[in-house]
Amino acid sequence: MANSLFRRKTITEQPPEHQLARTLSWPHLVALGVGAIVGTGILTLIGVGADRAGPAVLLSFVVAGAICACAALCYAEMATMIPASGSAYTYSYATLGEVIAWVVGWSLILEYSLVVATVAVGWAGYANGFLAARGAALPDVLTHGPTLAGSVANGTLHLATPGINVLAIVIIGVVAGLLMLGTRESARINTALVVLKIVTLTLFVAFSLPYFDAANLHPFAPLGYGSTPGAGGVKYGMMGAAAIIFFAFYGFDAISTAAEEAKNPERDLAIGIVGSMVACTIIYLIVAAAAVGALHYTKFADSPEPLALILRGIGQDTVAAVVAAAAVIALPTVILGFLYGQSRIFLVMARDGFLPTSLAKVSARGTPARITAVTAVLVSILAALTPLDVIASLANAGTLCAFIAVAVCVLVLRQREPNGRRPFRTPLAWLVAPGAILGCLYLFTSLQSITQISFFVWNAIGLLIYFLYARRRSLVA
Repeated sequence: MANSLFRRKTITEQPPEHQLARTLSWPHLVALGVGAIVGTGILTLIGVGADRAGPAVLLSFVVAGAICACAALCYAEMATMIPASGSAYTYSYATLGEVIAWVVGWSLILEYSLVVATVAVGWAGYANGFLAARGAALPDVLTHGPTLAGSVANGTLHLATPGINVLAIVIIGVVAGLLMLGTRESARINTALVVLKIVTLTLFVAFSLPYFDAANLHPFAPLGYGSTPGAGGVKYGMMGAAAIIFFAFYGFDAISTAAEEAKNPERDLAIGIVGSMVACTIIYLIVAAAAVGALHYTKFADSPEPLALILRGIGQDTVAAVVAAAAVIALPTVILGFLYGQSRIFLVMARDGFLPTSLAKVSARGTPARITAVTAVLVSILAALTPLDVIASLANAGTLCAFIAVAVCVLVLRQREPNGRRPFRTPLAWLVAPGAILGCLYLFTSLQSITQISFFVWNAIGLLIYFLYARRRSLVA
């Protein structure tokens, strides 16, 4: 039985009905990465991070970015060494064995689904603010999911406020339709929206930086530099914020799911992954510094639209309206990047027999339309009914698992196949890969307790499904 649990997949050519169209070059991949990375993390979650760390959220960005940089280098090596769809799931299946791959794939389902839901909720926050400013606000019950009050422990948990986030459902449907239209078409629209997003952030920095006041940085770390438990199990402090800010950096892993649609995967994947990560780290640090310097963090902490609020707080109402409008237009690039990645993860799991193989069939346009539609329905339910901070935090747990797995794959293959063909080699691999592993483990311990518990419950359910259903259906068997 142990041998069957760790059986490994051989990467082979797919039959015509399962083959994706190769339409993406490296500029498309960089745009996909930047589009997926720059989004809710800086446009929305900077408020959550400031609430948990104060001005020390700047260091939270540095820590999270450094850990993600290590992971990105590992992804670049694995993506060029195994240029197949499936990202960390495929790398784990080919390197570590089936049961590990299942856990990673199950965690990726958690990551991608919750990221799409999180960004949809963040987009809805900006869209609602934009509509409200023009007297077209939706009824409150249609702008958020239901909220709970009380405690499970003493049996007082109850529905405090009913609601359903209608706009979150709408935007997921629009993006899913665009993806089903065609990969090349969606990539072109994504590139245009990424340019708009960068222009928007540049506009924010240009108008907020002149208001930079060093006094707003004091006290710099009011909640400390570590990770301190607070009310409801939320972790505060610089590292506590880094664990949630971490959400702002990933997205480069979505590029690795495009391996079978890249024209020259051995070259383009490494450029896309590393290039988008470097660009986004620079952008984040500049925007975060401008934000916490322009307005005291207590005035925008936990806001659903912090950048627009900061601009209004310094008297730049017109620019705030432009930023809010641009966020409404450009945030869907993140949904596109992750919904794209999620559908490709599901596609590969269906190919491997873990999901119905009929879902792996691609349309005449070369896109996995069936699995994209199924994915859109699932994440729409999450987005409509779940609060932002809960799903962002839980998405981080799934991502950390995947990042650890990819770093382990790098080390295992360096040992098992030291002379294997590596179009991109991670520099200082025996320092970078362990750095990614240890950093991700530390960030996991900094997540709130309910997130950690939920992650283990999710994977316990996943392993139960694997042993009762998926293991017998595995085509590798």
